[in-house]
This record gives sequence, C-alpha cells and structure tokens, in this order.
Amino acid sequence: MDYIILNNGNKMPMEGFGVYQVADPKECEQAVYDAISLGYRLIDTAAAYMNEEAVGKAVHKAIDEGIVTREDLFITTKLWVQDYNNAQKAIDRSLALLGLDYIDLYLFHQPMGDYMGAYKVMEENYRSGKLKAIGVCNCYPHVLADICETVDILPAVNQIELHPFFQQPLALETAKEYGVICEAWGPFAEGKHGIFSHPVLSEIGKKYDKTAAQVALRWNIDRGVVVIPKSVHYERIKQNINIWDFKLDEADMKEIEKLDLGKSDIVDHYDPNFVKMIHSVKIHD
Repeated sequence: MDYIILNNGNKMPMEGFGVYQVADPKECEQAVYDAISLGYRLIDTAAAYMNEEAVGKAVHKAIDEGIVTREDLFITTKLWVQDYNNAQKAIDRSLALLGLDYIDLYLFHQPMGDYMGAYKVMEENYRSGKLKAIGVCNCYPHVLADICETVDILPAVNQIELHPFFQQPLALETAKEYGVICEAWGPFAEGKHGIFSHPVLSEIGKKYDKTAAQVALRWNIDRGVVVIPKSVHYERIKQNINIWDFKLDEADMKEIEKLDLGKSDIVDHYDPNFVKMIHSVKIHD
C-alpha cells in the first residue's frame, strides 16, 4: 500500500474501503472487518450512510483482536447538508457512533446550504484535535478555488466522482494548484458503461494479469488520486486491494484517456431537482 502526504503533513493511504449504500449493520460490520483484515487501512463512511456505528464496531473488533492499532487506521466520515447549522453537534455525534476520540479526515458532503459556516466549525475542531484533517466533497473546480481563496485552513482532500468515463482533468489541476488531494468516489462508475468487462480496460489488464476493475483503480492511483472502492463480497474486496504490484505505462494511460465522456451519468449537481432532493433528505430527527 502506498501513502500520500496531505497538505498538513499527515499520511493518507492511497486506497481505502467505502461503505456507501451498505445499509445492513451486520453486513457493513463484516465487510469493514474483512477489509481491515485484508490490509485496508482507510475506511470511508458518512453520517448520511447511516452506518457509522457499524463501522465503529468493526474498527474496534479489529483493534481488540490485535489486527491493527488505532494509529494504523485512517477513518473518514462526512457532515450532512442538514447538519451544517449544527456542525458541532454532528461532529460529536459521529465521534460517538464511531466510538473514537478523533477522526482522521472529516469532509462536508455537498457544497450546498451554509457549507462555509460549517467549514469554520470544522476548522475549530481541527485546531482542537478532534479532526486530524478536514476537507470537502463534490466541489467542482470553481467551487474548490473559491473555498481555497476564502478559508483559513485549506482543505486537505476534495472527494469527487472520478473514473475512466468522467476524468475531470481541470479538477485535478485546480486541486494540485492549492495542494489538495483528489479522492475518487464511484471509481467503478457505479457499474455503468460495462466497466467490469470494458474491452479497453480488459485488454490492458491482460498485459498485467489484472481485471478491468483493477486497471480502473490503478489508473486513478497513477494519476495521484486516492480510491475508495466498495464491495460486500470477500473475494472482490480482496481483488480490489491487489493493485500494488503493477503500474500502467504511458500508452495505457492514453488509451484510457480516450474513454472520457466529460460528464457524469450518475449525478447532475447542476439540476435544481437534485439540489432540492439533497435538502430534503433527513438522516435523523
């Protein structure tokens, strides 16, 4: 496993394990425990995923069994939009559900509502040590630039949609300018475009005895992007971390570059109905 150095000097694993849409607590706990057992050290959850408690149980089980120490792990969670006006309460709630004294990376989930006000609270908790790093999600280049020109503490990470069909080169360029690391949610494009059997990715994979999925992950890694693939199947979890014994060459990267559609087929942040939907989602009373 390779690590990347954040702009505050902390180390972050370049591959992690995501738990988006793993709603069943027992399934989530088992998947996270399996991931840690297989070598994952970055675990990515969110208040909106409703599974922070299950993640915390898996983390403590792994620690109690001596598989890892707390210091070995890099735990990420996120602040939901409807909690932006009560960010301190939300941060403390996440800490309690996870059963942790600190969170390694805390992100606001969407640049909607009073996200700048919420970020100021995140800065306060960074200074107090409750949050070891802070960052943002779903910020397109102009939004990230505005945030970086405004805040006191630069975001360490911008977690955005990044996969071979939506490559966002300007997002990577803008983040690099400000020293922000990009992290890919949906590195498998949520299964769209036949990514798991895509002919270009599959053909490249033959050179390295790897699957199309492993090539897709390695492609982002080779761009300096952190990836957080999700699965609840042991063999797939194991396969997804087996990407550290090869590296794509320039010809491979250029072939994958041709797959970029320049837009998302998963979510449209410019759609007013999507914004309304985000503001309507309640994750607790």
